[in-house]
Amino acid sequence: MEANQITLESFENGTENPAFSCTGEERLNEERHGPCGERRGEGQGQLSSCCRRTLQPATRAKRFCKAHAKMLRRIMLGLLGIGYLCYFIAACWLNFQRALPLVIMTAVVAFFTCWSLFKKFYGAKVLLLLRPVWKCFQEWSLWLRWLLWAALLGGLIAWLVLDTSKNPEQLISLAGFCFLVLFLFACSKHHGAVSWRAVLWGLGLEFLFGIFVLRTTPGIQAFQWLGDQIQFFLGYTTAGSSFVFGNLIIEVFAFQTLPIVVFFSCAMSILYYLGVMQWIIVKISWLLQVSMGTTSTETLSVAGNIFVGQTEAPLLVRPYLADMTHSELHAVMTGGFSTIAGSVMGAYIAFGIDAASLIAASVMAAPCALAMSKLIYPEVEESKFKGKESVQLSRGEEQNVLEAASNGAATSVGLVANIAANLIAFLAVLEFINSALRWLGEMVDIEGLSFQVICSYVLMPVAFLMGADWADSPVVAELLGIKIFLNEFVAYQQLAEYKKKRLAGLPEWDGSRKQWISERAESIATFALCGFANLSSIGIMLGGLSSMVPQRRGVIASLVLRALLTGICVSMLNACLAGLLHVPMEVGDCVTFFRTANISSPTYPLYTCCQELFASSVLENGTLSFTGPWAGLAQAVLHLAQCCRHYNHTSCVGTT
Repeated sequence: MEANQITLESFENGTENPAFSCTGEERLNEERHGPCGERRGEGQGQLSSCCRRTLQPATRAKRFCKAHAKMLRRIMLGLLGIGYLCYFIAACWLNFQRALPLVIMTAVVAFFTCWSLFKKFYGAKVLLLLRPVWKCFQEWSLWLRWLLWAALLGGLIAWLVLDTSKNPEQLISLAGFCFLVLFLFACSKHHGAVSWRAVLWGLGLEFLFGIFVLRTTPGIQAFQWLGDQIQFFLGYTTAGSSFVFGNLIIEVFAFQTLPIVVFFSCAMSILYYLGVMQWIIVKISWLLQVSMGTTSTETLSVAGNIFVGQTEAPLLVRPYLADMTHSELHAVMTGGFSTIAGSVMGAYIAFGIDAASLIAASVMAAPCALAMSKLIYPEVEESKFKGKESVQLSRGEEQNVLEAASNGAATSVGLVANIAANLIAFLAVLEFINSALRWLGEMVDIEGLSFQVICSYVLMPVAFLMGADWADSPVVAELLGIKIFLNEFVAYQQLAEYKKKRLAGLPEWDGSRKQWISERAESIATFALCGFANLSSIGIMLGGLSSMVPQRRGVIASLVLRALLTGICVSMLNACLAGLLHVPMEVGDCVTFFRTANISSPTYPLYTCCQELFASSVLENGTLSFTGPWAGLAQAVLHLAQCCRHYNHTSCVGTT
């Protein structure tokens, strides 16, 4: 056999590579103690020389990575940054309008990143240089503050005058907004201790954010894009649901909507493990704290409520709950009642509720909840966290992304069961109440008496003050009553049914019953229902907070009803703002619509254009004529006949 020939025996012994060859003594030791066993006696606790030579390249690589960990991390971050920059430039170059939401998000992240770096390296130096300017500013701060408020108030009044001159019905929403603020002030615990800085700045931030989301083109496009991405993201739930339940079963509500909660909870858990949600919450908390002058603990909890539920957000400040003042605890509970959790938001989006409106409502509720909490329960104690700039947030106990995803999915099981149980229970209770009310009503010749009818009469003035048309107010009041006295999940489910009927092009009225409400009323209802403020949530709030700080159970119980009232009013304030800032959708060219659209089935645009055509038709002495854009149009009669196939009108007499 030649010297360089490799045999099976040499391959098994590893002697084909001299670098990994072992002597007979070393192999004998490894046979006794294992492949990399420890030697007994002399040299105890050390690996064999053969094993050390085998692991030498991996050991060197490990030592190199450990010694240059910071440099390698910077290289990886640099490569990722360069890659994202190339992607960002390409997206803007191809279609800047399409990439506008990406530009906004990138600008926000870049601003806070640069601010953090600047504060870390140059913050102390800048503060030292600006100390004389700060002293001068403190001397004139009162005058400058009043000047700033006068300018803002004057600009707001001027904007409202110009804006409401086009749509006077918006003034009703403004009146409702002012009425709710005055009502909460009348219910204040300590009228003389109200921090008007917190109240005005909170309402100002809510108003500015509402204008950005509902009026500006970048804001509308950014949130619409974000809503579309969430809907597209949630669509992946079908892959898991169809595998587990089958393609036919997932058409059922329980197997179509509830798995979205599992998926969304899993995604949120991953984002928390990566630290993304903590970063966003801290930045929002910083903005609220600096502007409103609130403490770090209460602000952080309210900011966390934008993304998590009423019992999860207090966990962010759990170590500090025992030392919080009554006003701070009230703010924590108000934030929980005023917002919805991100996991159930996915279910509402699956219903068909507008995703952009849900996200905007939850974000706008944070500053409003903090402001109204300080209005109805002002701070009269000395807080231990007044001078504390920030609170440290942990990432959780998960070891990796897979464990975070698994924990998120596992914890959602209880939430899914709770949602399903609530739907079954509350819908059954609602039907039972309606049956009992119908029976009682028939005794005194009142037909059709139900819980919804009672709510529509009692809360109709509130719905009208929020900005809903008088014809839509009973339906909005009905949804509001279901949300307050039963559950917001049931209310959103019924709102989705109204929206589906409108988009399906059904007639607006079915006898004396409205089948759907206008887009403006839908937007108002979406904001008004966005919150956990209902009677069934009292037990959830008491149980969650009392388990965290059992020694303060009595204080929490004494504050919960006031916090519930504040949370209800916060959702209504957001609804008033939605009614004030809503821009009615302009009807397109209906003449072109009839020429180009397929009108074999009814749709909402068809309903709108048919109503316009009906309004333009004049029937006199058996002769049909048209006005407006339909005047002299030979095909107007044909279009009218097409509308009469789906909708009834006096002009349809004699048409086929």
